[in-house]
Amino acid sequence: MSKTKVDVKKKLLVQELQNTLGNVTAACQNLSIPRSTFYKMIKDEDFKIMVDEIQEMSLDFAEGKLMQLIDAMNPVAILFYLKTKGRKRGYVERQEVEHSGEIKTTAITIKTKDD
Repeated sequence: MSKTKVDVKKKLLVQELQNTLGNVTAACQNLSIPRSTFYKMIKDEDFKIMVDEIQEMSLDFAEGKLMQLIDAMNPVAILFYLKTKGRKRGYVERQEVEHSGEIKTTAITIKTKDD
């Protein structure tokens, strides 16, 4: 395939990735391009930079939706945010295991036919 055709496919793929918020499978299917082609293209540093930027935009979009849910007082969204972004303030789930017995170890010897 010529460099020009590859460049056109990369440009189309970047546009489709923007349309699908970075969903590689959907973008490739919409353009009838195998996913393997995408993974060959991603080796090009300039293409990778554009794809990474789209992934960041997708994350920004999702964070915006999360903030809308938090603004709407959605308790699950609030807890999720605190557990992920509020860790340094102590908003983490921890399991505490209390053990009051003793711990014994046992050695096991496995014999083979040759023993």
